[in-house]
Amino acid sequence: MEPDDRHELGPREQGILALERRGFPGPGAKERAIREELGLAPVRYYQLLNALLDDERALAHDPVTVNRLRRLRETHRTQH
Repeated sequence: MEPDDRHELGPREQGILALERRGFPGPGAKERAIREELGLAPVRYYQLLNALLDDERALAHDPVTVNRLRRLRETHRTQH
């Protein structure tokens, strides 16, 4: 990793956040986009997304999306 790289998200991480900003019309549409646009299995995508929510670089890159997803994650955790 180059010294400057640790301060910025890579293309895959930026793609994950960009996908999370979008709305999807129906069931399966998001999973299809995950496979087609990012080349990831949905399970792996959600593992990466969860880790990304704890990454301060992600918060700096897209605070609105990261904070929204953190709130959703916390609500989900307290309900189960």
